[in-house]
Amino acid sequence: MLLPLADRTISYDFVGPEDGQAVMLMHSLAADMGLWAEQVPALLSAGYRVLRTDLRGHGGSRAAEGPYTIDALADDVIAVADALGVGRFHFVGLSIGGAIGQSLALRYADRLYSAFLCDTQSQSFPNAATHWGDRIEKLKQAGNVEGLAEDTMGRWLTAEYRARNPLRWNQIRATVAGCTVEGYIGCAQALANFSYTGRLGEVKLPVLVGCGSDDPSATPEASRKIASLFVNGHFEEFAGAKHIPNVEQPEAFNQVFLNWLKKVREAV
Repeated sequence: MLLPLADRTISYDFVGPEDGQAVMLMHSLAADMGLWAEQVPALLSAGYRVLRTDLRGHGGSRAAEGPYTIDALADDVIAVADALGVGRFHFVGLSIGGAIGQSLALRYADRLYSAFLCDTQSQSFPNAATHWGDRIEKLKQAGNVEGLAEDTMGRWLTAEYRARNPLRWNQIRATVAGCTVEGYIGCAQALANFSYTGRLGEVKLPVLVGCGSDDPSATPEASRKIASLFVNGHFEEFAGAKHIPNVEQPEAFNQVFLNWLKKVREAV
């Protein structure tokens, strides 16, 4: 489905029983809502209603003129929820999606039951200007994201996963390569200019922070530190996974996820 907004169009998918609590899933940079394919059946079987959206310039969403900010991307989530009449929801965000979750928890706490932040960071990397600036220049020169696809997949998934699941691996790689340059650059600029670290202590919601043990950027040490900054923060590690443990280890991820949702609901 599509939600037309002033200067952009947001693609979304909303399925499940109307009386189920809503769970909103937000993907990583250069992916789309299909990154959560392994989670949707488990959530539906547990009685939840599942809402997925595509970031600006990703999947079926049309890019707005950049640069973007993490707060603006979080506002897109609220715009979709408002349009669908979803008052409160559990939020799950991976990578940039986790940064968006922090913005939501700080600015729209009354709209969230809980947040699950996966393989993410709480502020821009110290070398963010150079790191993202170099990528942006390469994308502008190439005119497509194909040149970043192989390196991205190497950071996201292990070689063992690729050998066991070549079709799924190729599907995700094609999605990365097909991301629009405008959407990638806009979101990269958002990642290069944000910081929530000093404010996470303001968040009173239950927050779970998780990561793959072999994630080269969102390391267990860094992720555990982020979890400790929340008043009601918890940490989970997925041993042997890289940046997208929800794809690499779906059974383990889904079990942790469903147990988390059950714990939050029982505490209300």
